[in-house]
Amino acid sequence: MSERVFLNGRFLPGEQALVSANDRGFHFADGVYEVVKYYPGGPFCLEEHMERLRNSLAAVRIVYPMGVETLPVIFSRLLEENGLSGREAGVYLQITRGSHPRVHHFPEIPEPTVYACAFAFPSFVRQLTEGIGVITAEDIRWLRCDIKSVSLLANTMLYQQAVERGAGECVLVRDGLVTEATHSTVMAVRHGTVVTHPLSRLILPGITRKVVLDLCRENGIPVAEEALPAEELHAADELFLTGTGSEVMPVVAVDGHPVGHGLPGPVTRLLQNAFFRKVDSPLKFDR
Repeated sequence: MSERVFLNGRFLPGEQALVSANDRGFHFADGVYEVVKYYPGGPFCLEEHMERLRNSLAAVRIVYPMGVETLPVIFSRLLEENGLSGREAGVYLQITRGSHPRVHHFPEIPEPTVYACAFAFPSFVRQLTEGIGVITAEDIRWLRCDIKSVSLLANTMLYQQAVERGAGECVLVRDGLVTEATHSTVMAVRHGTVVTHPLSRLILPGITRKVVLDLCRENGIPVAEEALPAEELHAADELFLTGTGSEVMPVVAVDGHPVGHGLPGPVTRLLQNAFFRKVDSPLKFDR
């Protein structure tokens, strides 16, 4: 059976989903996106993802006439039509301003281009258990990282550096301070306190970020939302990433140097177990 996707009000085989060459997503990356993860028990923080989508659409002034509240039904049907219901899966959604002859300003377009597809989430159990290494690089992205824009060229350039060096992620540094990673939030453990960059235009307001910070507070772990100097990364007791795909991912090395003892630490393990209990996952990690 062909992969089924959603495009502009229709469910159809992926090979039949054709977008105009004049689409502004193609010309200007003039669009936004979301990725929602589904666990066997249901979607993870679906309303929070939809609220962030509303904020991104408003920030770039794209109007979705059908309303964001109609999207969960589309997502459920995509999962069903692709045989992914009840499994660990994801739905990718992209909304661009629409099709129009190329002009630099925002033209009046009656309908945006709306595309969504479903996919099986790969297993990261080995990485979640053993941890990953990361590299650091200068944060060369634009200054509205709080908008979940489809313009991800800088992110992919930076992540490619990690791939070429055998690392699992690239941690970004702006003016000597850690912001986030190419597709995840960075959290450090320093003297028992979880430290992460405060919300601002320099980072994406991560859905999993908020969940994990809430889990910290529920478990009596102090939190400091402050920028971490890059030189303190190597001195952190523990380091981990959060994100829809990363979940709670231990980092055991930075630029080839071990973090702590070079193994996932006790705070990371506690938060991993709390997170997977929250999503009704059978995964459990020894502390």
